[in-house]
Amino acid sequence: MVSTADRSPAPVSTALPPDLLAHFVVKTARATEMIEWYRTVMGAVVVHEDEQIAFLTWDEESHRLALVKIPPPTRFVFPLARFKRKVYGVDHLAFTYHSLERLLLNYERLAGLGIEPVWSINHGPTTSLYYEDPDGTRLEFQTENFPTPEETAAFFSSPEFAQNPIGVTFDPSYLLERLRAGAPLESLTRRDAGVRPGTRPRVNRRAITFRTL
Repeated sequence: MVSTADRSPAPVSTALPPDLLAHFVVKTARATEMIEWYRTVMGAVVVHEDEQIAFLTWDEESHRLALVKIPPPTRFVFPLARFKRKVYGVDHLAFTYHSLERLLLNYERLAGLGIEPVWSINHGPTTSLYYEDPDGTRLEFQTENFPTPEETAAFFSSPEFAQNPIGVTFDPSYLLERLRAGAPLESLTRRDAGVRPGTRPRVNRRAITFRTL
């Protein structure tokens, strides 16, 4: 028999990061709009809702998002609250798609419903589409541009990334056209892959505008 003493864990001297990010919580005066948006965008299901709070999930986790309901008139008391992110505090939450195809098919689906990204940019390490929910919370949907973590880490240390750490804007509909035309995957993850011929992308700091900030 193994005693409790035999199973007692030894102290550690290095950081023990959490295994997973479980959920996030948003205080909102637009609960109905927010629930509908996350249903549409994330395929969310409401697992509990009452007059104070709603819990939503879109995978095996018990809940991924909690919406704390505050009185609707609050939105008029703090009319600029949605712009706070542009100058201070948490900027966005990022979610990974395991393939460029899934990222772009989701873009097409949402665009057909009138939900467009506020920023489409190839950062170099990732191809990313940024969306904003009704309260202005920004979500990044991304896919990795390199097949291994080692290659991604090497790119972060490269002169190319040092010269342009922001990226190159692109047209996701054009990138999807190229994907459907059979372009090789490695050519679709290049920074200029989604730049439609005859257009001029915004590069590095020029890619940051008031809308994309």
